[in-house]
Amino acid sequence: MVRLTRSIDFSTSLRYWRGDWSEARNRESFGAKAQRHGHNYRLEVTVSGEPDPVTGMVIDLKDLKELLEREVMTRFDHRDLNDDTPFFEKIPPTPENFAIVIYELLAEALPGLLDAVRLRQDEDLWVDVRAGADPASRGSR
Repeated sequence: MVRLTRSIDFSTSLRYWRGDWSEARNRESFGAKAQRHGHNYRLEVTVSGEPDPVTGMVIDLKDLKELLEREVMTRFDHRDLNDDTPFFEKIPPTPENFAIVIYELLAEALPGLLDAVRLRQDEDLWVDVRAGADPASRGSR
């Protein structure tokens, strides 16, 4: 079994906000993070499998790069996570929720290959979502 990781960098704006809560409750719950702000993210995507005996690859790196462009960059880079995407209408775009959304998108696009995603929000803060865990089963998503 081989694990291969590719990373991409992108930027977003966001605010921690639940559309089903009042403005007062959002501000009380999230404080300063309820204000619009931005992050520069690094996403590390790990796939795993046996290398093809002919090509020696688990996945063609060009195909993986194109998939990340389509599934992540076009959806999120230089977008407002609250206003420009449907994913955070009822849940706040915390690093945890954002990593789960990305994992779910990539799991569908990479069936049987996706091993993990690591979303780095800052130098000292990241979230890992790994295969085998069912992130959608946590709480009410």
